[in-house]
Amino acid sequence: MKKSNYSLCFPEIEEIKLEEKYALISHAIQLGKCVEADKYLSTMKKAGIDVEQIPSKTVFNKKNDVRLAAQKSNFTFIDLFAGVGGFRIAMQGVGGKCVFSSEWDEAAKETYFMNYGEVPFGDITKPEIKELIPDKFDVLCAGFPCQPFSNAGLKKGIEDTRGTLFYHIAEILRDHQPKAVLLENVRGLISNDKGNTIQTVLRTITNMGYRCNISQELIEDGPITKLKDECAKMVFSAKDYGVPQNRPRIYIVLWRKDLGIDQFVYPEPEKAKTSVASILEKNVGDEYTISDRLWAGHKRRREENAEQGKGFGYCLFNEKSEYTSTISRRYYKDGSEILIEQKGKNPRKITPREAANLQGFPKNFKLPDSNTKAYQQFGNSVAVPVVTKVSEQIVKQVLEV
Repeated sequence: MKKSNYSLCFPEIEEIKLEEKYALISHAIQLGKCVEADKYLSTMKKAGIDVEQIPSKTVFNKKNDVRLAAQKSNFTFIDLFAGVGGFRIAMQGVGGKCVFSSEWDEAAKETYFMNYGEVPFGDITKPEIKELIPDKFDVLCAGFPCQPFSNAGLKKGIEDTRGTLFYHIAEILRDHQPKAVLLENVRGLISNDKGNTIQTVLRTITNMGYRCNISQELIEDGPITKLKDECAKMVFSAKDYGVPQNRPRIYIVLWRKDLGIDQFVYPEPEKAKTSVASILEKNVGDEYTISDRLWAGHKRRREENAEQGKGFGYCLFNEKSEYTSTISRRYYKDGSEILIEQKGKNPRKITPREAANLQGFPKNFKLPDSNTKAYQQFGNSVAVPVVTKVSEQIVKQVLEV
């Protein structure tokens, strides 16, 4: 079995039999000896790890070329369903310190470690993993999977969400009561299961002592059409915040009722036009140019779809285009949703670095070795600039009150 890159950084604990040992030690390194690290240090001590020999954050990050470590911090947050850390970059950028991260995908964990020096914990559905979350933190961030709730409406509480991944977010909120919650999801969450899914999400969290921009009466009793209309006001696209990608996503901000806040004001869309040229690399290799066979297949499928009255097909852009369509996790398959025009030859796929640019990741963000994994990870990520703008407002309106 191939060893993970991060395991090679901790040879001294390789033989120790302790689940999540790499997550524990890397979290402890990045946090240092502060109260948020107590559970990690205690668990390692019980397993026989000499925590006094743990290297300092400065030494460890310099040795491993960690470029995106937090500096000064004014608040704490946890990063659930973390992917490659889009939430983390945004939150660290506005003064946050990550005290817990969780991600099940091994390739994404590798990329996360390369950039933040921290291995995310694995399966957040396990009670023993949730037990390791620091008792207190300020913000919960999560780009959670969109799943319908089969028995929603029966109890109007957290039990309605059992059997879904959202249930575990709700459990953590119930048990830790952070000041603020930031959830991101596809726009389709609003219409999923005829609006029942988003209603259950909001009802579950608000019944645990939180508020959002939608009234409790509307969340509890509808009408569902009005609830969906109000939720649509929480949908924002990356192209309106400096990144040339039409990526509509819902950003749900909630805060504890006892903070006395009546309304959350989302950031205004920026008026400056974007350009695809801003994310493109120069001198891209021929390996990104699609083959004659694939290009012919793209054109044939578009013609067939047009004949059937369908609008599906490849999407072609150039440097003068204002923005692209949405990059998805499946982009690695054929690149059909975003192809770049080339003079005198077939169109090309965007490169992994361009995919990172399209999601607003910094230039010094380290990419995985596999192009396929890179496309999957960035296609599945949040758009960093949008989360940054929303996070700035969370700090100003919720955390600093």
